[in-house]
Amino acid sequence: MRLSKFILGALLVAVSCTKVPGHIVNELRAPAYPLVTIDPYTSVWSSSDKLYDSDPIHWTETDFPLLGVLTVDGVQYRFMGLSDVSRTAVQHFADVQATRTIYDFTCGPVDLKLTFMAPLLMDDLDLLSRPVNYISYEITSNDGSEHDVEACFQADEVWARNDTTQVCVKSDYCDDRFCYVKCGTESQQILGKKGDDLRIDWGYFYMAADKASASACGDLLALNVRIGKVGGNSVDGYVMVGYDDLYSIQYFGQDMRPYWNRDGDASIEGQFALAADGYAGLKERCVRFDNELMRDAVQTGGKHYAELCALAYRQTLAAHKLIMTPEGDLAYLSKECDSNGSIGTVDLSYPSSPLFLLYNPELAKALINFIFHYSESGKWTSPFPAHDVGTYPIANGQTFVGDMPVEEAGNMLILTDAICKAEGAADYALRHWEVLTRWADYLVENGLDPADQLCTDDFAGRFPRNANLSAKAVLAIAAYADLAGMAGKTEVAEKYSAKASEMAAWWKKTAVAGDHYALTFDRGDTWSQKYNLVWDRVLGYGVFDGDIVEDEIAFYLTRMNEYGLPLDSRRNYAKSDWTMWTAAMAPDMEVFRAFIEPVYRFFNETVDRVPMTDWYNTDSRTYMHFKARSVVGGYFMKMFDAKYNGR
Repeated sequence: MRLSKFILGALLVAVSCTKVPGHIVNELRAPAYPLVTIDPYTSVWSSSDKLYDSDPIHWTETDFPLLGVLTVDGVQYRFMGLSDVSRTAVQHFADVQATRTIYDFTCGPVDLKLTFMAPLLMDDLDLLSRPVNYISYEITSNDGSEHDVEACFQADEVWARNDTTQVCVKSDYCDDRFCYVKCGTESQQILGKKGDDLRIDWGYFYMAADKASASACGDLLALNVRIGKVGGNSVDGYVMVGYDDLYSIQYFGQDMRPYWNRDGDASIEGQFALAADGYAGLKERCVRFDNELMRDAVQTGGKHYAELCALAYRQTLAAHKLIMTPEGDLAYLSKECDSNGSIGTVDLSYPSSPLFLLYNPELAKALINFIFHYSESGKWTSPFPAHDVGTYPIANGQTFVGDMPVEEAGNMLILTDAICKAEGAADYALRHWEVLTRWADYLVENGLDPADQLCTDDFAGRFPRNANLSAKAVLAIAAYADLAGMAGKTEVAEKYSAKASEMAAWWKKTAVAGDHYALTFDRGDTWSQKYNLVWDRVLGYGVFDGDIVEDEIAFYLTRMNEYGLPLDSRRNYAKSDWTMWTAAMAPDMEVFRAFIEPVYRFFNETVDRVPMTDWYNTDSRTYMHFKARSVVGGYFMKMFDAKYNGR
């Protein structure tokens, strides 16, 4: 069965009006809860179990205060953030779904359901790029009486600046529909900074609500919402949070507007109006999508797997910015968060790709279109792809010191083949055939026994003869052969397919180390996760003998620690995205869950209250580094395999 049918089905799920199964509560105690997730700059989380026990944080762990107070019959109850309002609500639960985080509180005689919704539905690019999230409320009396209720939402000017030395200007105003509060720096140095541990300090932060019930609160960055009488029937509404960054990315010397304003004829007020007009329908679509994702993930990998996928969804998307390039291509540019701040890193796109292949292959293309452009324009002249196109948000060319030749060539070839299989045609590959051939030939010459170089696990250092990297090269050559076959280039397909098989046979003979396969070809006393082999299964190449994965999986089960499988024999740390790929090669559900359960346990118990890490210790509850990164999109590999192969 062709993958395109499954992709179409997944997209239709997001917009279909058919009834879906009921809500499945996410019981994971998240290390951090997503609140407002728009892009790498407006990515705000709660780092405490109770929403009122700490101020929200930016993913960089800078406090991003957002205060919520419900006043009931003149008595104030703080339900979000820290302030001098001493009386707190009572929080009953927090539930993270793919597009929503749902809290349930009691505020004295009324109950409050609070939902943070980011309608990041991947089949609608205008919606995906709209810089507006919702904070919705549903309030009901719990004592049979009627009560006077109002709410206050207050942000801080830190939402629009990088550091406390910067002067911000606050204002408020109303148009014919909404009351707004607004904040931005006085200096407005658009695209003036690049790097990792940075907050945006250009453009403007907004909160907005219906002016019939909302008003600004003096010189505070706050909205007061008059809810009125609340009895046994619930009263609901919402405020909107948005950010107009004016220009998002500098792309090979040209300042680019965000996709939602790609023609320069849209306004942030217009985006708020669209958000309000579409709220009811979007709420239904988000509920439907969230329920469907959870149901499919439970069926595919169990409830704990589903809960991890739900938490990974918004994190993956919020680590990107969508633009339209001057060439007319989509570019979905990642930020390498909590690392070096690179933009458009190929070896981030590679692990994150299953999410995009599952829900919209056009976005999978958008992860790599700019890498093709970089080589095809002559700006990048090496016989292998670039590692990145700059440091976020400046995409003027690679800034990473050093290259990953085999890594990135393998990534680009495999991703291109996966995209073409998703679409059921080789058209995308044919657009880039010359450079794909160059990369395939580079791997034929240099990929089987790699020289001393970095791979995506660069934190582990450089080392030669990396068996997992070699496996990637072999599979990438098989991917090129597959593309040639789809394109009707029969002789080319046969030539490269034969080469891949020849290389795989050498790999097996050289990497074998008794009951497993070594980390490097010259160190039989080592081992490593051969996560790259997952593509041999998922894309159906059949290049490597099946007993290789069987032996590896059996060996890995003997190397488990409390919080999962280490990346390799050198250290006890794990990469959760690669563990998910390794798990996807498991022969049955019992073995799959043997890999997943320790990962779930880590996130449920970790003492580091930050957005999902992908690099953590398997023998303690602490993480090494890396948080809020897009690579957790790789958790969807099992779901991608299920859709593609019916498993």
